Amino acid sequence: MSARPDGVGIGWRPGIDRTVEGLVAAGSASFVEIVAEDVHPASPPASLGRLRAAGVTVVPHAVSLSLGGAEPLRTDRVDHLGAVAEALDAPLVSDHVCFVRAGGLESGHLLPVPRTREALDVLVANVTEACARLPVPLALENIAALLDWPDAEMDEGAFLAELCERTGVELVLDVANLHACAVNLGRDPARVLDDLPLERVAYVHAAGGVTAPDGLYHDTHAHPLTEPVLDLLADLLARAAACGTRPAVMLERDDRFPSDADLAAELGLLRHEHDRAGALR
Repeated sequence: MSARPDGVGIGWRPGIDRTVEGLVAAGSASFVEIVAEDVHPASPPASLGRLRAAGVTVVPHAVSLSLGGAEPLRTDRVDHLGAVAEALDAPLVSDHVCFVRAGGLESGHLLPVPRTREALDVLVANVTEACARLPVPLALENIAALLDWPDAEMDEGAFLAELCERTGVELVLDVANLHACAVNLGRDPARVLDDLPLERVAYVHAAGGVTAPDGLYHDTHAHPLTEPVLDLLADLLARAAACGTRPAVMLERDDRFPSDADLAAELGLLRHEHDRAGALR
């Protein structure tokens, strides 16, 4: 099992690098996550160097491995992720249960994997190959989807649980993505949580989004946290506490950055839920 991050974290982005450093210094955040593809391992941003010098855990989070794709794994992308992890002394790395490449084309989006036995076998093979090349453990995140492939043979929770069992990976459980799939696809997030091995949750993502006029929920990472997402977080953390665990929680914000005070306030909401779960253990 990997050395997991602890407490409450925030996504480090170049546009808020000094803000993130200030939030960490003030005790509002205790770890950060970075987009691995945006970092050159030979010359990481100076801000990340300062955070590492202060003992802050940095988790590289990839978006381009396409582990659920039918095409051969891009080992150069896996190796880049591993090099970033080594450069920043990361305890683990993460990516998504998705594919982003097919027919030689890059989608630019995280696309859902068909929940069939055949697709799961492909995913397991790619994940196993990636794990063999990585210097640290791998965790995988559930995605927000706008569509479901037909002829699914497994529910999302069972699909992810079997993936963990067959590969040994952990989960980055995104409660905002659970909410998005509930709104867009009619999935029951409670049922997903029922089926998941919560002891394998390495850490949790929470983010804001909006419901469009057509009724679809968009996980924008550019809006404040919503009440349904916080409710799902509370449910998840209570369930995890009952299992004797308390995963770290992280705020994702990629655009339309609010004031430093507003970011600190959102981190405070996550810390409140995280601390309350600690009292339940």
